[in-house]
Amino acid sequence: MDLVQVLADLDAQPWAELEHAYGSAEDLPEQLRALAGADEEAAAEALGELYSSILHQGSVYEASARAVPYLAGLAAAGVRTGDLLVLLGGIAESEGVYDGTPPGECQAAVIGQLPLILPLVDAEDAAVRQAAVWAAARTGAAERVLPVLLRCWEREEEPLVRAELLAGAVLLDSAGPATAMVTAALEAGEPAELRIAAVLGSLDLGLPWTGTHHRAVLSLLPADPLVAGRLDLEQTEPLHRIVDALLERDTSDDREAAFALLDFALRVPDDDIRAEALWATEQACVTSRSAPARLADPLIALLDDPVSARPALSALDKLGRHAAAAAPALAALASGGGDAGPARDLADRALKALVGVAPERAAPLLARDLPERPAALGAACGFPYDRRDGPFPYHPELLAAARARLTAPELGGNEPIHLVRLLASWGERAAPAFPELAASLGRFPVFVPAALAAVDPGRAVGPLAEAAVSGPEQGRFAAARALHSLAGDSVTGGPEPLLTVLAAELAADDTHRIRQAARATADLGEDAAVLVPRLRAALSTDEHRVTAPRLDADLDIALALWRVTGDPGEALPVIAAVLEATDTEWMRWTAVNAARAAARLGPAAAALRPALERGLADPERAPAMAQALLAIGAVTHHRADCAHHADHAHRVRLADTLLRCAERDADPMGALEALAALGPESLTEPELHRLACLAERDHRVWGTGVEPDVVSSDARFQEKARALLRTATATATATVTASRRTDAPATG
Repeated sequence: MDLVQVLADLDAQPWAELEHAYGSAEDLPEQLRALAGADEEAAAEALGELYSSILHQGSVYEASARAVPYLAGLAAAGVRTGDLLVLLGGIAESEGVYDGTPPGECQAAVIGQLPLILPLVDAEDAAVRQAAVWAAARTGAAERVLPVLLRCWEREEEPLVRAELLAGAVLLDSAGPATAMVTAALEAGEPAELRIAAVLGSLDLGLPWTGTHHRAVLSLLPADPLVAGRLDLEQTEPLHRIVDALLERDTSDDREAAFALLDFALRVPDDDIRAEALWATEQACVTSRSAPARLADPLIALLDDPVSARPALSALDKLGRHAAAAAPALAALASGGGDAGPARDLADRALKALVGVAPERAAPLLARDLPERPAALGAACGFPYDRRDGPFPYHPELLAAARARLTAPELGGNEPIHLVRLLASWGERAAPAFPELAASLGRFPVFVPAALAAVDPGRAVGPLAEAAVSGPEQGRFAAARALHSLAGDSVTGGPEPLLTVLAAELAADDTHRIRQAARATADLGEDAAVLVPRLRAALSTDEHRVTAPRLDADLDIALALWRVTGDPGEALPVIAAVLEATDTEWMRWTAVNAARAAARLGPAAAALRPALERGLADPERAPAMAQALLAIGAVTHHRADCAHHADHAHRVRLADTLLRCAERDADPMGALEALAALGPESLTEPELHRLACLAERDHRVWGTGVEPDVVSSDARFQEKARALLRTATATATATVTASRRTDAPATG
């Protein structure tokens, strides 16, 4: 095609009225012309800008669809053909539309350019053929594309292009010739790139996993290099994808097939294979409740291998209680170190793991090398997440080491936070460290005050009182709050020092400080009545600067006003305004906070019922909304008899909503808490079955979160689900028994 013809009407398009990821699309003509220009550097830069603006992180826009004809024309004219075909395929498959563009419009635009795209499957350059096959398949236009792919399949010899043809056939026609293509491609004589594509295609088609698949995968490891040239990002890391797909099927045979692959790969003396297996094992433990028990032995054995030990430690975090057997190997690694950076890091990471599985054993090792073990120290004090199994064990040698570190001139970063939290967790057993803590108060004024109050309350009063008045400004709130936590108004000066600091904090131009101050004010209750004007003044007033942190701060202020005055009248409009302002996808967590605030108010928040009920439609919000509705009395707690049939039906529908939230990993713990509050009588037999599935299935319910917390979070969910199931089952049994007694005919 002639470039002049391709770009002929470029300026006739209303680009300024269209939008892409960065606003107005008026810059697209310049980028498209640069792409077609002779300046290679400018063309490469234009290509990057196009990817960023019209396919931003997988999202498409109205301008994306309007740009498609020009992209296809340039590709057909030989301008960066492979790159532009991949861009077109990405636009076609994208489901992320955020600017009001009708769903499918961008894919339809690419389908409209198939007359330019499909001839390129016969290009001389194999990379162009591969890109054309990939882009054409992404349009989903099976009737037009599949016959072309099947024709190419018969004559194509390049392995990567054949792999793309196979994947395209699987995508377009799962019930047609794709199954035969996959079966043929699994043959041992076929190229490795095609065989791994056939294994992945088998899973996409839902075909049974057989010994042929198992042997093929084992013979193809390491598999990552075989897909390095593929265009579909979902095809990368094939072993991980294979294991994940098998576990998603959630059958005992498929689970064992996945575990057998990993068990073999973890034991093979090949560093590349083990690396792939370790990553897949880590993810398997996050997905499957039975994976840690099944894979612990081969995983722990890798701690003795110098190359595999480091990545094995990351996977070890996902073993939960099954990691306890690793304590000897972890202690051996933690005892190493030396001056080399990698060796020190390995010892630190091993000690961090040992803190979790055998803290008593870890304490003296941490004391011995405290300055060189930052990760282990962070784990010991629970930073940044609190330890859920109690404080780290007290150890006199570790106390001595912590005291010495507090006096180190180079102390900085997170280390002082870790040290202070560790000492505070020991309480008065850490009293010998009081002098070092007091001396550090000026250097670290924000987090030392609480530790002073914890380790020696008597001696803490003087330093804290002084710091609350004349210490560094950023630490006065912490000092005043710690001082207030100590018993005896005659000693601490009562609430006055804290009230003075809170007044200043509420007037600060810092949302985080305002939130902290509002929460502390709420804790004071009626004693903080003098701060009511300050609380009112701290509420946001600029409607054009509505942000989630600002709205969260308003919620804290509203609750503080209620706690201090005892009157919900001022809090209700604030919570209502936040619920209205957060009716967007990006504000859902602030909406959840608003629902929790409404629940705190209880029946006084009854006016918020319509907004809370609307929130039930969003799975991420529904558990918090349900708990709020229960708290305000919008859902009553009657028995399921005829007189209350309508209410019972409503409660059953709500139970169904909450179970769907848990099943979709949308605040599953909140869903369980709401189900418990709803009452076991709301769970009918089908709902009980679903709850049993959540409690006992192998696939984890809690599949997202901050690593490595997924495993422990799911374990807590399972424990709570089982307890609720026992209660609900007992209630159902008692109800049935009582009903039978009532219906039994009289005798005698």
